[in-house]
Amino acid sequence: MLLTQSTRSVSALLTRWRIFASLSSLPLPSSNPSSAASPACAETVWIVPLLEHSWFDHVRLKRVFVTDGTRHQVVLIDVRKLLACADRDNTDYVLKPVAEWHAGKVRGIREFLDPDNPRIPQMPYVTITTRRAPGLLGWVGFEREGVVSFRNGQHRARYLADAGARWFPVEVHEREAVMLRELCGAPDDARTAIRATTLGGPPQVVPPPASQP
Repeated sequence: MLLTQSTRSVSALLTRWRIFASLSSLPLPSSNPSSAASPACAETVWIVPLLEHSWFDHVRLKRVFVTDGTRHQVVLIDVRKLLACADRDNTDYVLKPVAEWHAGKVRGIREFLDPDNPRIPQMPYVTITTRRAPGLLGWVGFEREGVVSFRNGQHRARYLADAGARWFPVEVHEREAVMLRELCGAPDDARTAIRATTLGGPPQVVPPPASQP
């Protein structure tokens, strides 16, 4: 049966009414998009004092890996122990002393580490292994020595050492963190010298190395 003109008109009106009703029931967009955004994660910065540096007396360092679920840890190290292990690296990537760098490189690292720089540098990222120590005890397997390789940050690490930093934080994979603490870890004094602060929050004493994130 063919629909009359009036029936078709009524049917069209009902269809439009249903569409309008379904649209009006949808939630309205927020008038303030920023209010729905999740808050940014707080960033922790380590303040490292420099005892022999005329340009500035401290540097700021932040983590390399900051995503949730990271499998890396921050370890406070003794600079001399770390560089002694790094000098054993046989990958041909052991830098010369800072005094032998060309002036442009020294200036570039200094400007990069300057605490007035709005960009906060990342702390060095290292790996550590062991090998037989030289001598009889090493050859018979009773003595081993640490070997540190820099994945990132060797220039800044050696510059900090030359500027009088005694300790500073580095990042390492969790499976190597215990070994790094045993061979290159900083003493308890470092916990009072190195300050960790949350951007926008008060400074705080760095926790013991074994409990660092």
